[in-house]
Amino acid sequence: MTSLSRLRLPAFALALLLGPAAHAQPALLQGKQSGEQVYKAVCVACHETGVAHAPKLGDRAAWAPLIAEGQHVLTGHAWVGVRAMPARGGSTDLTLAEFARAVAHMARGSGGNWADPDAKLLLQIVKEADKRLVKSIKEQQAMQRELHQLAKTAR
Repeated sequence: MTSLSRLRLPAFALALLLGPAAHAQPALLQGKQSGEQVYKAVCVACHETGVAHAPKLGDRAAWAPLIAEGQHVLTGHAWVGVRAMPARGGSTDLTLAEFARAVAHMARGSGGNWADPDAKLLLQIVKEADKRLVKSIKEQQAMQRELHQLAKTAR
């Protein structure tokens, strides 16, 4: 084994690489639903109607800049919530693998050529989601400091 990129890791091995939190929740890395099944059960509510500016499945123009972000970036951001989309598309029952398959399904149906995620891609998605969460926390802390300063000056 010369590099992580060549490994095809089972979910338990990926969980070990991701650390204690993922090891405690290996089910997040599994799941049996296909991307199409998840789309029909969860994603269709917004991505068929375009509610809250959700890009509609098949709208190549709307999906093009999202697809250009890269599969791990878009999926990681969507997993933790992005723009008007709630984390996991609002479905806490989904595993990361199922969710990532649904994102890949929508991208494929909208001009992308994304494959369903393997262990390596799931690891990249988790890392991107973590970065997104850290950034959000820092932004919220900065906003709270600003509000605190405004409240102080208003007194």
